[in-house]
Order: sequence, then C-alpha cells, then structure tokens
Amino acid sequence: MLDSLRQPLETGDVLIARANFHVRYPARFQLVAAMNPCRCGYGRASGHACGRGPNCEEVYQARISGPLLDRMDLSVELPAVTPADLANPGDCESTQSVAARVAAARDAQIERGKSTNAALPDAALSKHANPDAEGSALLSRASEALNLSARAYMRILRVARTLADLDGATAVKRRHIAEAVSFRRRQDGVQTPLAHPPQKRSVSSAF
Repeated sequence: MLDSLRQPLETGDVLIARANFHVRYPARFQLVAAMNPCRCGYGRASGHACGRGPNCEEVYQARISGPLLDRMDLSVELPAVTPADLANPGDCESTQSVAARVAAARDAQIERGKSTNAALPDAALSKHANPDAEGSALLSRASEALNLSARAYMRILRVARTLADLDGATAVKRRHIAEAVSFRRRQDGVQTPLAHPPQKRSVSSAF
C-alpha cells in the first residue's frame, strides 16, 4: 500500500490503466510521515529493553521499501524528550520568524525559476543549484560512500538549493550540500562523509 505512493511522489500524478484506456489524474502533494524506531516504540538507542527480540528494529523498519525512502528528501531522527528538556526548553526561533524566511525563500525561487525548487525540471535545477567546487566535491564523495541513486543525487541538489534560499545565499555552498546530505536516510553502519558536521537548523526551516 505504501509503495503505491511512489508514482505520485515522483511525477505528481496518478495513472490508472485499463484495457482500452488510460486516465491520468493530478496528485501533487507533500508527504509528511513519522514512525517509531520499532514495534515497542523505543529502539536500541533509547536504552530500553525490547521484548520482541534483537532484530525487532530492523524488521519493523524494513516495512518501508528502499525505493520509497529514496523519494523522501528529509529524514530526521528525533530523540526522546527528557524531563530536563521539558523543564528547560531553551531558546528557539519563533514561528513568525521561520514563516517570514520561508516566504522570502519561496519568492526568490519563483522569481528565479518561475516555480519552486520542487517543481523545477532537472535541466533548470542543474543550472540554478550548481554548487561551488567544495560542495561539488563533497556531493561526489557522498554519492560514492552512500551509494546514492541518480534520483537521490538530484534531490540533494533541490534541498541544498532550498537551504541556500533560506540563508538568502545566491549560490549553493558546501555547507548547504553537507546539510542536504545529512538529511538523507542512511543504512546502518554507513556514515555521511562530512569533514565537519552541518550547522544545526530548526527542522521547520528546512522545508
């Protein structure tokens, strides 16, 4: 059932094929999904013991296919909130501030490419999201180390171009590529080849 989302995520439409005719319906949408690390809800990183066996986490997460994950641009692991986090939430960017930056980024995208980065054709994306030399080298290393597909490569460029727009930058820099790569979901044991970790950013501002 979940894999039926692959076509509309890729093309923005749904094709229904029958013996004598084909019908195509528009279906462009933004997918926002969440899941627990395993059936017990905790996962190994939580320190809780799982009563469902040592492979519970792997079996549970394997329910989502690789091709579907490959179409997800942002994957963020959220650790459990501790009582200390609740008692001292700390300073964070306001919703109004994030909304203003997102609106400015969208305006810049439409002015530059007549559409948002998500809807840019690949040829236009290659023109507008061409990274600097350091960013290009990092993306090449990440593609080899993480065995990225051509789809993942282009999606990283889209996210990096959007991160640059959120920063108000005219060009895609290494730091934008690094952050975009860090959002890709990785297989266990494979680390992102970053010499320096990307700057922390509010999750809301990455959209």
